[in-house]
Amino acid sequence: MTSFILLEQARHLEALVLDVDGILSDGFVTLTNSGDEIKSFDIRDGLGMKLVQQAGVKVIIITGRKSNIVEKRMSDLGVDLVFQGREDKGVALKEACAQFNLSPEDCLYMGDDWPDLSAFAIAGMKVTVPNGHIEVRRRADLVTQAMGGRGAVREICDMILMAKGVYSNLLDKYVSVPE
Repeated sequence: MTSFILLEQARHLEALVLDVDGILSDGFVTLTNSGDEIKSFDIRDGLGMKLVQQAGVKVIIITGRKSNIVEKRMSDLGVDLVFQGREDKGVALKEACAQFNLSPEDCLYMGDDWPDLSAFAIAGMKVTVPNGHIEVRRRADLVTQAMGGRGAVREICDMILMAKGVYSNLLDKYVSVPE
């Protein structure tokens, strides 16, 4: 798709729906000797999620795994809805849309592997990362420049903010000096 079409499509989005492993994190599962899981998140992605919420876009997480780390991070960010342990992400996307009275067409879904394809099939906009599985990249409307867990979500958040015409206003809050 051309960038004009993508921006026009993004202007109408009402929800940003994200997978976790491979999108918000680098996709690696690190375990300590005691069996504890370690997961890293890019702080820029978190700010991007908060900014799109300020622009009126819901942020929804749908992940196949269950993790206290994900629950904590998403709670800290004030994410609108978190579904964990959901293998059929298309069904979870429909449930999330029902909770917010949205259509899947109003959603941008960002995923990287086969379990995300059922959500890709119904989402209005489909995004993946450069190291996403080839079958996901083939079906994506857009492949980010940044890798998962390394600013890819922020890249998409910025695109949404630009498409909605609020990027500059939000940026001004950070660059203006209080009197």
